Amino acid sequence: MTRAAGDAAPPESTVSLDYFTGLYLAKDDPWDIATKWHDRRKFAVTMASLPRERYRRCYEPGASIGTLTRMLAARCDEVLAVDSVEEAVELARQNLADLPNVRAERAELPAGLPDGDFDLIVIGDLLYYLSADDLSTLLDGLVQRLEPGGDLVSVHFRDRENGGNYDGFNAHAALAAIPGLEAVVHHSDEWFVLDVLRRSDGSGGVA
Repeated sequence: MTRAAGDAAPPESTVSLDYFTGLYLAKDDPWDIATKWHDRRKFAVTMASLPRERYRRCYEPGASIGTLTRMLAARCDEVLAVDSVEEAVELARQNLADLPNVRAERAELPAGLPDGDFDLIVIGDLLYYLSADDLSTLLDGLVQRLEPGGDLVSVHFRDRENGGNYDGFNAHAALAAIPGLEAVVHHSDEWFVLDVLRRSDGSGGVA
């Protein structure tokens, strides 16, 4: 399928917290990310795509129950993992309780972006749930919190069967359009798209 950057639009409004809360109330791991082969493979590719052996401070928004967080913790001195759903955060805290370098906190984005800066930001399967305004605000905030020389990793599902859906293809096109980010790694297959972008000196966020 041939896709063009403008063939789909973000949702008119950001998907509600109630929607995601309902998913976690019905099932601890709504997407079966801890057991499904597609996700285990996606996480393995994500970790293999990190350009550096070690990072100082990692921020992982949309961390869910902490499956990828545990892998990131082995490569980072400190990991801040956040999710908007309290039930997901509580499960992440339980799952990661043995890792002293990990903090799991609740935060709604883009309003709840953290203070400080990071040399690694990893965001997965989150951007296409945001309205255009919230997406722009979040991307701007992420770049502002990324240290010069730091890496931003984005990995999202790609819907190759439904060309009108706003998916990873479109969300990553918005991310790639941000000035001051250099493409380091790109991976695309039948299931997901992954990009690693590095912040150059002087990058100031979304224009």
